[in-house]
Amino acid sequence: MQKSLSSLSFVLAAALAMGQGGTETTREKDLRMAWWRDARFGMFIHWGLYSIPAGEWNDREVPGIGEWILNAAQIKVEDYEPLQKQFNPIRYNPKSWVKLAKQAGMKYIVITSKHHDGFSLFDSKLTTWDVMRTPYGRDLLRPLAQACREEGIKLCFYYSIMDWHHPDYIPRRAWDPRTEIQPNFERYITYLKGQLRELLSNYGDIGVVWFDGEWEQSWTHEHGKDLYAYVRSLAPRTIVNNRVDKGRGGMGGMSAKGFMGDFGTPEQEIPATGIPGVDWESCMTMNDTWGYKKSDHNWKSSRTLIRNLIEVASKGGNYLLNVGPTSLGEIPAPSIDRLRDIGAWMKLHGESIYGTTSSPFWRVPWGRVTRKGSTIYAHIYQKPDRGLVTFPGLKSEIVRATWLRTRQPLKLGIMGQQVGVQLPPTFPDSPDAEVIKLELDRPPTVEEVPVVLDSKGTATLVAEDALLTGELKLEHKHPQGNIGFWLKTSDNAEWKVSLPAGKYKLVLDYSCEPGSEGSTIMVRFGSIQVEANVLSTKSWSDFTQLTLPMVETRGTTEKISIVAKSIPKGAVMNLAAVTITRISTR
Repeated sequence: MQKSLSSLSFVLAAALAMGQGGTETTREKDLRMAWWRDARFGMFIHWGLYSIPAGEWNDREVPGIGEWILNAAQIKVEDYEPLQKQFNPIRYNPKSWVKLAKQAGMKYIVITSKHHDGFSLFDSKLTTWDVMRTPYGRDLLRPLAQACREEGIKLCFYYSIMDWHHPDYIPRRAWDPRTEIQPNFERYITYLKGQLRELLSNYGDIGVVWFDGEWEQSWTHEHGKDLYAYVRSLAPRTIVNNRVDKGRGGMGGMSAKGFMGDFGTPEQEIPATGIPGVDWESCMTMNDTWGYKKSDHNWKSSRTLIRNLIEVASKGGNYLLNVGPTSLGEIPAPSIDRLRDIGAWMKLHGESIYGTTSSPFWRVPWGRVTRKGSTIYAHIYQKPDRGLVTFPGLKSEIVRATWLRTRQPLKLGIMGQQVGVQLPPTFPDSPDAEVIKLELDRPPTVEEVPVVLDSKGTATLVAEDALLTGELKLEHKHPQGNIGFWLKTSDNAEWKVSLPAGKYKLVLDYSCEPGSEGSTIMVRFGSIQVEANVLSTKSWSDFTQLTLPMVETRGTTEKISIVAKSIPKGAVMNLAAVTITRISTR
């Protein structure tokens, strides 16, 4: 077994890698993160022995995601190990995988070098539980690394801290009867570091080490700090995700201050409001599982995946989209079809994704916006009325507008006091996402525009337009979207509104599953506060109305916010909208 660096030596090496005194400057980190921030789009690959059972064990389908089958089916290690002698991916073609990623517009690949079952896809000198002892008998990562170099794609390695197979890993599963070796976790960490040394020494320049499986009690914050420093000592330019440490806040994926990691890792979700000033990457599947599961046909549409990519970029993040190859080494056809569709869109519109930053607008009614310097890109999901795309609150002047697909110049138009872009008659009514490029006279400055009453004296505050703080998330229990995961009194949903003087009725469109009712919510409007108790509905997807006590205002622009004053049963409600109706003037 290779010896790892001593704690002192690798901490010193990491300190040198990160600058004098062991502190990486902002400029040094910006240089290290530059390629990743520019890329915006990558491919995740979950592949291993679990692709052989493909979601079934002893002729029964096992619930849950494919790569967790050892845990979900409570398979003994001795019964799982024979899969190694069956693994023979004779159709594995790393060049075609990399070309597919490149054609889809992806700039980097993250592959599971070792997942939770402990099986290594590479030639490791530290274990026999690797691909070299399979019928295939060849390192799977080396030709992938070569193909990535040839195509200009950054290769990155996923590595699981958790290891259900290694005899020194703790905690062991309750159904694992192995007693011949007394576990020694420090010995396991030595093994882990040895494998990371192999991965960072033998495959060229590795862009990211993407850790996972850090949530068990055996792994501590001190372990996280130590491992982050170790990786940076071996590869100073390599980026390390936040799952190296213990700071990840559940599937939301973001770490509190003081925890290690270069970027956050939201899983299967896109942060509702983005995370300004923080690097983050949403990892998501095309169907429901990461590793190949032959019964999972719940594929997202190409339109959904394209819009997910836009949504992530518009909030300043990266999108890591997964494929789960079969045991023979083939990427499933539905994944290939969707990647080709995304690639066709990216070929025309990639300029609006690569190297962009988050939208300067809070919300726009017709789609999403990305920004690059003094240029903004309007991603249009639905053709607006009269074909005029307006930009509420934009103070910068529009110098030039172009339909990105056709490079056709577009004319400006006026609606009320707003300047907009007039779309041509050939512009589709409901596209996947057509893009208008707007060149401005200076970097965009945007004034927040409050919600106002319509001609009927009503204003509707929808979930998608709310500023969410705490752990609230946007979801789709309601057809138009809703705010969910309302679990804490510190969670807050907020809208800015401008109301003339008068008395108003407030009505919430909400749902609350039986057994979760009873929370007291408080609605604040300026100095006014009203309270109400949340009653149950039939389910989290069954929405009804809750009328709040009447409020009166002298006429002002204020923020309306909703918080929970008490949460006796764990969750508050799902909230789709707040309707404000003027019932009298002062």
